[in-house]
Amino acid sequence: MARKKKELPLLEKVTITDVAAEGKAIAKVDDLVVFIPYVVPGDIVDLQVKRKKNKYAEAEAVKFHEYSPIRAVPFCEHYGVCGGCKWQVLPYSEQIKYKQKQVTDNLTRIGKIELPEISPILGSEKTQFYRNKLEFTFSNKRWLTNEEVKQNVVYEQMNAVGFHIPNAFDKVLAIEKCWLQDDISNRIRNAVRDYAYEHDYTFINLRSQEGMLRNMIVRTSTTGELMVIIICKIEEDNEEKEMGLFKQLLQHVADKFPEITSLLYIVNNKRNDTITDLDVCVFKGNDHIFEEMEGLRFKIGPKSFYQTNSEQAYNLYKITRNFAGLTGNELVYDLYTGTGTIANFVAKQARQVIGIEYVPEAIEDAKVNADINGIKNTLFFAGDMKDMLTQEFINEYGRPDVIITDPPRAGMHQDVIDVILFAEPKRIVYVSCNPATQARDLALLDVKYRVTAVQPVDMFPHTHHVENVVLLEKK
Repeated sequence: MARKKKELPLLEKVTITDVAAEGKAIAKVDDLVVFIPYVVPGDIVDLQVKRKKNKYAEAEAVKFHEYSPIRAVPFCEHYGVCGGCKWQVLPYSEQIKYKQKQVTDNLTRIGKIELPEISPILGSEKTQFYRNKLEFTFSNKRWLTNEEVKQNVVYEQMNAVGFHIPNAFDKVLAIEKCWLQDDISNRIRNAVRDYAYEHDYTFINLRSQEGMLRNMIVRTSTTGELMVIIICKIEEDNEEKEMGLFKQLLQHVADKFPEITSLLYIVNNKRNDTITDLDVCVFKGNDHIFEEMEGLRFKIGPKSFYQTNSEQAYNLYKITRNFAGLTGNELVYDLYTGTGTIANFVAKQARQVIGIEYVPEAIEDAKVNADINGIKNTLFFAGDMKDMLTQEFINEYGRPDVIITDPPRAGMHQDVIDVILFAEPKRIVYVSCNPATQARDLALLDVKYRVTAVQPVDMFPHTHHVENVVLLEKK
């Protein structure tokens, strides 16, 4: 006999009190901590519990009795469905206040180390259209919103291009206008969609892997250059006809948007969407665009990593360089160097910069960027950080005076921290996209280093994400 599903409670007239991790808000009901999306402190709501453990629960607001005085009106028509930009209901001044609190809480509660006064967060001047890269997905299974489902209408057009719905890998929300990237991105995406509708192009079925159109990536830059990559699936037994149709679409895009400086395409017949192992073909223009910073030019290819908020990235790098305190005589190690942006950015103020990165293609980009800018005092190495950064490596290439480290969200491996402690640089500049793992690592470095400066930076308005730059000096 099937076990009867336990009915979860409805919590009535609950006041939202705070903001938590992952962009959710918090309420407390007796001893139960409840996490709720799409609400803000001061809202008074009825909550339907969706999942409950001993001390905490997850819930959604099903009725608003009173709106918070600080609540803002979301500006995006897709808010609450697409899963992104969850903090649109918070004014930007409140967003950065909570991001500052997130950094402070993580460093004090997880790090538990002596801290200087934490500098006020550097907000983003742009809070809309600030991203330089977006990826859209095609699907033959359009996500229907609750309102559309209630209308009980049979929709003839179920193809969509937009963003994946959270927890529904094969369904895509049709995006009409996204506020994250310059509006040219919306116009290109919608033009591709309309042409595909008019000419009966097939959109991928993400379960059966049938259909032609898969993904589209749009990259912009502060130089005004524009890259569009359209990714398709081509059936091998009908290759000539399908490739001809696909190139007609590309020609339509090229004709309609002459401002595109790099129109590329990729044939992906795999079962996953990764493109790192696939060939990129040029349909029109160059195979790259450029980004500029203080006269330095950074070449960005279709697979290159570059900070997605260009203008705020420049501020982040200036803070990093300032914290490094370079005089021109230092040997600098740039760990997790990516395409060498920070390494090349600080090279003029250093004797030599050594960059290490896991992704070989990124290291090739870093070397190209050094050559483009006539930078002769950088060395770049590809390999897993914990395997590359060893005592033997330091004995061969020299003890760094300064280490700059910008690890992924997971933070640094224990072996990497051990080698940093062995190297004993005078200063460490730790750039992090996850203050929680940064705090954990700072506690491990505390045996030899003290934190002397902390500067949070907001790279992603309307999300809970925050960058943080910390300066550590040898005790």
